[in-house]
Amino acid sequence: MQQPLEEAHKFRLWKEKITGNGLKINRIDELYSRHKPNGELLFSLLYTDAVTPEGHRIPPICFLKGEVVCVLVCLVDAQSGSKYMLLVRQRRICDGSLNYEHPAGMLDSERDPAEVARREVAEETGLHIRLEDLVPVTPHPLYPTTGTSDEAIYLYYCELMLPPETIRSLHNNATGETSDNEHITTHVVPFAEGHKLITNSNNLLLNFLYARDTEDWDLLKSL
Repeated sequence: MQQPLEEAHKFRLWKEKITGNGLKINRIDELYSRHKPNGELLFSLLYTDAVTPEGHRIPPICFLKGEVVCVLVCLVDAQSGSKYMLLVRQRRICDGSLNYEHPAGMLDSERDPAEVARREVAEETGLHIRLEDLVPVTPHPLYPTTGTSDEAIYLYYCELMLPPETIRSLHNNATGETSDNEHITTHVVPFAEGHKLITNSNNLLLNFLYARDTEDWDLLKSL
């Protein structure tokens, strides 16, 4: 049974945020929704008639996606100290090309972003990390598309020191949930080269925030 829009956690969360910030909602039309196999709402396209506290109407279309996580996985060669990115490669609807990205996923109805981040890394890369390995780079989620979506991203990184043979073993493995049309291949690449492969702006921001937080100024200069 498909979950009604009004009962979905991400819908209630979004509605609480916008009304809490003073918007008056006159009308919400559900134009299209997609659900997970268990019936839970995955995302929805909404038409909204909402008025700001200043009396202005805002653009009416909202792509309801909810909260998501994104994790930069930095693999450090235990022998040389060289840093590598563990990326996922898959085709994306933005332009149909093969995209290189950090592991990421949606929270749906879950409340613990770090736990979701840990699970997504395992599902998309085969690498099992601990919760204590995850470091948040901002104290709150960021909104990448404020004009058209409620999407809020929790950004994390983890830095793992591994033998070179273990790092090599994480390259070019098929992963992902094919039932969700995820056809993913892992890609291990030197950090600076990985940065050049990425076209996702959130991922690029995460790279800079990681270099800043770890005070790796040489790495920052190479980005």
